Amino acid sequence: MPEKPASRPPKNSSQSSQTDWERLARLSDEEIDTADIPEPTPKQFAQAVLRKGLKPVSPKRQVTLRLDADVLEWLKEQGRGYQTRMNALLRAYMEAHRERKDSR
Repeated sequence: MPEKPASRPPKNSSQSSQTDWERLARLSDEEIDTADIPEPTPKQFAQAVLRKGLKPVSPKRQVTLRLDADVLEWLKEQGRGYQTRMNALLRAYMEAHRERKDSR
């Protein structure tokens, strides 16, 4: 696997970094101390998304949408990420209808 360069702050950044980027770039994976990073919980692991090798996600666009109050409340009751789930529901509906149209 090719090594990725350590990310650096923009050169025109108003904040000065105290990171020794050259020393960091020389470290191997085994030399990096990750002891203070907690292990992900099973829930966090299940919610992770790996996009390696997939086409880039197109940017989202903000819209104003009128929904029935009970529909919106139901979505919000599902917890954080209700807008993402709403997008997934609409995408599934769109794809199902595309498949139906394509099979005619």
